[in-house]
Amino acid sequence: MDQIDNLTPATGQRWLQVSLFCPLNLLEPATDLLGILSGSGVEQSPETETGATISGFFQLTATDSGQELEEAVKSIRNLVEEEMTALFSLYDRIPNQIHLTVLADQDWATSWQQYFKPFPVIPGLVIKPSWEEYEPRPGEAVIEMDPGMAFGTGQHASTRMALDLLKNSMETLHPHSVLDVGTGTGILAMATALFGAQEVVAIDNDLEAVTVARKNIAHNRLSASITVSSTPLSRVLHSFQLTCANIVHDVLVAMAEDLTRVTEPGGHLVLAGLLRGRQEDSLTAVYRDLGWQPLACRYQDEWAALQLVRRLK
Repeated sequence: MDQIDNLTPATGQRWLQVSLFCPLNLLEPATDLLGILSGSGVEQSPETETGATISGFFQLTATDSGQELEEAVKSIRNLVEEEMTALFSLYDRIPNQIHLTVLADQDWATSWQQYFKPFPVIPGLVIKPSWEEYEPRPGEAVIEMDPGMAFGTGQHASTRMALDLLKNSMETLHPHSVLDVGTGTGILAMATALFGAQEVVAIDNDLEAVTVARKNIAHNRLSASITVSSTPLSRVLHSFQLTCANIVHDVLVAMAEDLTRVTEPGGHLVLAGLLRGRQEDSLTAVYRDLGWQPLACRYQDEWAALQLVRRLK
């Protein structure tokens, strides 16, 4: 069942906010699904030990009122309920109560800001939104980034672990060149530039991600160090001392030969977006056969991230 608030807000453009609480292991697929269904935007509250609340925003027809508005809300509710039930069933779970709120345009613009405050994504690196003031401590770097449509802002376990391992590589290897594959918001690329990399190349096959990453990088005044493009990995011709990819297991397997090709012998590779256990073991075996040795790994909940070194020829 669901709960509906404020069915008749001020006139003008309106949005339906559809919210539900998700356990940690469903946050990523549920957020992606809600983003696809809404076609507009998704917000996520800060994660707790049990999960987080996600909200999708569905545009309503401005002229709808009364019965028409109720029918539009019901149709969206049924769609989300059906799709979420199908997704949750894959994990032997049942969705939590769906909460519905009709918002005016100006309400949507600020409703989610209460959830997003400056936070240390890893020791020495803070993510802050543009509307919050934050004074960094000595030795602390800050990335200013507002949450966007279905892109990460450092709150997901995979991103945090990837950042931790990248910082480790920057401190031990001191690479001047970095390749970030599947850059998304550009958060990993920006972090390596702040950690000291002089030449960072960030690529993504999603044109919207490229646009978002470029804006974030320019906003943080890192454009001189970071180049962003939609160049496919197969067309990246030169090699790097440090490569990272926070994607999913199957894509990391498919990319294994190309990720090896673009990383110099003796260079490091950070892989994230995989599940601990079987996916972790599978990926380690694939890369070992291509000349990689494990250096370190990180775990959080069901997620794992790997730091590898390419053996010298």
